[in-house]
Amino acid sequence: MVHSLEVLVDGSSPVAPAVVDRRIRHGTAAFRRTNLALFSSGFATFGLLYCVQPLMPDFSRAFGVDAATSSLSLSLTTGVLAVAMLFAGAISDAWGRKPVMLASLLGSSVLVLLTATVHGWWTLLVLRTLLGVTLAGLPAVAMTYLSEEVHGESLGFAMGLYIGGNAIGGMGGRLISGFAADHGSWRFALALIGMLGLLAAALVAKGLPPSLHFVKRRAHPRALLSSFGSLWKDKGLPWLFAEGFLLMGAFVTIYNYVSFRLLAPPYSLSQSHVGAIFMVYLVGVVGSAWIGSIADRLGRRRVLWATLTIMLAGVILTASTSLWVIVGGIAVLTFGFFGGHSIASSWVGKRAAFARAHASSFYLFSYYMGSSVAGSLGGLAWTHGGWNGVVCYAAALVVAGLAIALRLRGLTPSASAS
Repeated sequence: MVHSLEVLVDGSSPVAPAVVDRRIRHGTAAFRRTNLALFSSGFATFGLLYCVQPLMPDFSRAFGVDAATSSLSLSLTTGVLAVAMLFAGAISDAWGRKPVMLASLLGSSVLVLLTATVHGWWTLLVLRTLLGVTLAGLPAVAMTYLSEEVHGESLGFAMGLYIGGNAIGGMGGRLISGFAADHGSWRFALALIGMLGLLAAALVAKGLPPSLHFVKRRAHPRALLSSFGSLWKDKGLPWLFAEGFLLMGAFVTIYNYVSFRLLAPPYSLSQSHVGAIFMVYLVGVVGSAWIGSIADRLGRRRVLWATLTIMLAGVILTASTSLWVIVGGIAVLTFGFFGGHSIASSWVGKRAAFARAHASSFYLFSYYMGSSVAGSLGGLAWTHGGWNGVVCYAAALVVAGLAIALRLRGLTPSASAS
């Protein structure tokens, strides 16, 4: 028998070269650059998306449109974003992670800057629709980049920081644009947000390390469609997709139209004060982590329905005429929403034994379609029923979500555990 193993002069065998793990670890300069780049990009992405929410009353005045029509400035973006996210991952498989994320930030920032210059409502809507396409490249790819490039022992911290940037960006975009509009104009607000997006793009271009573990793959549309189709054969996943739609629909409805209520008499708040109310987002950031840990201990089936109950209480509280009770209701709604979203999204990942990436993509598709479709329909409730109409509409969405959550309590766990 012939052995290919070499023998050294002294008779010993050579030592195999150690495999060097080049993934990014906590405490290194690369780890700090990665976190700064992706935190700022997450902040910018969701700031660019949600900056128009407190500006909707300004759009109504500037372009002579009603509340439901002004909400299209967000609904069209989230609707297109929902569809584009289904394909952004496949594009990054072919083009690379960092190039897609950088192109996403640059393109989105430029579109928001252009939006600040428009003089026609339909031109604004076209630009906001295109924004949905360009924005999809970052949230769909950033988590994949982190999973590939960051060492497993450091991944949890990095992922948590990125998600925190997303949440704070959603809050910051609303807060900054509201303050800027109050002290300048809606055009100044959008220009400022667009410049912040360009700054984030510069941080990604200069600070984000290039992919070292990315493997280029060609997209196969038929296989992609087959994977999406298989998700509907599961007894739980379609209900969880519907849950994401209803959660986001109710949440965005309240946030979209509360500005119209609070800017008008008897409250007559300034844009800055309305924007400051969105700081209750921080309650949701804390709530998602806390409720998520409870769900880990008690099980998602036992906790999801409770988050919907909390959301319902928050919606009902906003029917009050007291400003402080309204703000408290928004905080309660936000706490319940983030908790429910955290449970539903993680449940999708656990439930999908195969095609987990596609299951998560479809959940996000449903989630953002809730913002787009249900959020716009909430404008009709405001136009025809005032704030009480909005409360009844949002409450109906939450009750439907609660019915699904109660149904899911009897769901048999999948092989990958529910």
